[in-house]
Amino acid sequence: MIDGIRFKVCGLTSLVDAEFADRCGADYLAFNLYPKSPRYIALEHYVAMAPLLPDRKRVAVMVAPTVDELTQVVAAGFDYFQIHFSSDTPESTVASWSAIAGPKHLWLAPKLPPGEDVPANLLPLAKFFLLDTFHVSGFGGSGQTGDWAKFARHQAAHPEKFWILAGGLNPDNIGPALRASGARFVDVNSGVESAPGIKDEAKLKRFVVAIHESVTAAR
Repeated sequence: MIDGIRFKVCGLTSLVDAEFADRCGADYLAFNLYPKSPRYIALEHYVAMAPLLPDRKRVAVMVAPTVDELTQVVAAGFDYFQIHFSSDTPESTVASWSAIAGPKHLWLAPKLPPGEDVPANLLPLAKFFLLDTFHVSGFGGSGQTGDWAKFARHQAAHPEKFWILAGGLNPDNIGPALRASGARFVDVNSGVESAPGIKDEAKLKRFVVAIHESVTAAR
C-alpha cells in the first residue's frame, strides 16, 4: 500500500518480476490463467513457482471459467479470483463462481459497454468489483484508459464494496486517474511493461512514486 492506495501488479509471469513488485509495495500479485492472453501462464507453472513467491496476496485472473476450471484453481491456493466475463453472462453462472470461490474472495470484472453499469443483481455475489476498459475484442490488458467518471459513480453508490480501477494506468496518468475517479485501489499491468508479461522496473518505480506524489499533493 502506498499512502493509503492499494495496488495490484497484474500479468506477472516470472519470479523476478513478482519479487520486484513486492519490493515496490504491491499488495497483490496477479497471474493470468487465460490461455488467449499474451501474459498467460499455465496453472502448472504457477504451482511450481508458488513456494518461492513473496508473501503477498495472490490473485488468479480468469475469463468465464467452467466450474471444473475454477475448482481446480481454487485448489491451487490463490487468495483471490478475478473473473472477467461478458455482460450477458447468466446470473446463475456468476452465482456458481461466487459459491465456489466465496463472495469475499471473488473479484468480478464484468465487460461493460459504454453507458452500462454493473447490474444490481451481481452486487451481492462479490465483495470486490474491478472496472476495466471496454473493448470489443478482448478482456483487459488493452493499455487503453477507462471511464473514470463511471468508476467514481459506482464507488460512491456502493461504498460497502471494494472498487478496483483498471485500464491503461501508467506512471504518467495515475495521478489524474486517482483525482478523477477517487479510487483507493488500482490495478496496473501493461503500463509498467517493456513487453507483454515483462515488467519494467523503472516504470514500476515511477508508478509508485507518482501515486505518492498525487496523494501527498492532495493533502
